[in-house]
Amino acid sequence: MQLIQHADSPRVIQLNPLDNVVVIVNDQGVPAGTELPGGLVTIDHVPQSHKVNLVDIPVGGEIIRYGQVIGYALQPIPRGSWVKEDLLRMPTAPQLDKLPMSDAVPAALPPLTGYTFEGFRNVDGTVGTRNILGITTTVQCVTGVLDHAVKRIREELLPKYPNVDDVVALTHSYGCGVAITATDAYIPIRTVRNLARNPNLGGEALVISLGCEKLQAGQVMHDGDLSVDLSEPWLYRLQDSSHGFVEMIEQIMELAEVRLKKLDLRRRETVPASELILGMQCGGSDAFSGITANPALGYASDLLLRAGATVMFSEVTEVRDAIYLLTSRAQDQKVAEALVHEMDWYDRYLAKGEADRSANTTPGNKKGGLSNIVEKSLGSIVKSGSSAINGVVGPGERVQHKGLIFCATPASDFVCGTLQLAAGMNLHVFTTGRGTPYGLAMAPVVKVSTRTELAQRWPDLIDIDAGRIATGRATIEELGWELFHYYLDVASGKKETWAEKHRLHNDIVLFNPAPIT
Repeated sequence: MQLIQHADSPRVIQLNPLDNVVVIVNDQGVPAGTELPGGLVTIDHVPQSHKVNLVDIPVGGEIIRYGQVIGYALQPIPRGSWVKEDLLRMPTAPQLDKLPMSDAVPAALPPLTGYTFEGFRNVDGTVGTRNILGITTTVQCVTGVLDHAVKRIREELLPKYPNVDDVVALTHSYGCGVAITATDAYIPIRTVRNLARNPNLGGEALVISLGCEKLQAGQVMHDGDLSVDLSEPWLYRLQDSSHGFVEMIEQIMELAEVRLKKLDLRRRETVPASELILGMQCGGSDAFSGITANPALGYASDLLLRAGATVMFSEVTEVRDAIYLLTSRAQDQKVAEALVHEMDWYDRYLAKGEADRSANTTPGNKKGGLSNIVEKSLGSIVKSGSSAINGVVGPGERVQHKGLIFCATPASDFVCGTLQLAAGMNLHVFTTGRGTPYGLAMAPVVKVSTRTELAQRWPDLIDIDAGRIATGRATIEELGWELFHYYLDVASGKKETWAEKHRLHNDIVLFNPAPIT
């Protein structure tokens, strides 16, 4: 990356020497007639984070960013122009049967030893970064009752158990009125099951059911998994109540208190950094996402992997157009084929809905300078760093081994976060350029802004300002190390993110591609 600037002058960034466009850094953009570094004069007013072309581009000519083609000119674009979305024709998606497969596997980086955090060791061997009482549901019908019970648990019981951080209801809209034996019904079912086993819930949750629903409690907690500790009472059915609503609440609170007593005995202990399971995600992205925040996350990802941790990146539609860069990095043919499988599955899923990956890019993304999903994808995958990709987990699956993992999810912030929690995530990092108050109840969320202006405007929502990279006040390496240490401090409970302080918790949102009956 080359930051081109003079003091108090227009500033632009060229990411790759092959790029024929640069990105405007200045907060207010630059007016028409502005002389940029190198002598180029702008023809148009160009907003911050948008592109200016360095050369004349003819009809059909390539627009190059990240050293890759992000589009073709629909009309002649004179040098110095604002390169807008409507001037570009989007490239076709890479053909999945013609991808490079494990042909550029990165060499392993030297290990980082001695790094630890203070976590909660679970019976199943996982480690939580928080000590939370989780109560899951088998069906949406019980949500109202459970919400009432959780309010009382938080007010009346939690103060008696100071070593328990919170109580969280894992409510959702699944469980009945659905085609539970349909081909893709396994996705929401295993998601509900694995959410209940998240490390931050001690590896097990209580279950509240109605009794007559299609998704039965045994499907949520058993499934032949012997690591789930069911020695304590774990299930309450509302239809077992003979004295109505009051009894339901009393029974749920009694069940919760048994679990709270057990959780309250837990204490943090020093564990190696290898026990961290980090989930990474973008939301409200802009053209700086791939310049500042995501590269910093990528550097920190490499550091965590060197320490033996597990790092997940996701969002199928936001890697689809750059999948050739990922299959090349797959550690072996099997991992590369698993990546292709997830891309193909999602292509077919979108086709059923008569949509394609171009539907991903939002109005906010475009206002932030992202012309199309190709440009967005190239910036999104930067957060995966430079290490080999060691595995792939499907939507709702639980990660089974350490390393860099592609966790296949939709790009929707809430669905992606839910599926990463189901995969076993115990810490989350979320980059944003446009801004979003997104948060999760089950795991701390570290919010990283792509621009300093956003961090200054939302000082009590943004944890880390990566915009310093764009203005030359910090390097990617410095931000990467800062994030690495911040992760460990948050995981240890030494630091609390803004989302935690404000209790900013988005809903659990299941991915259910199966029919609703």
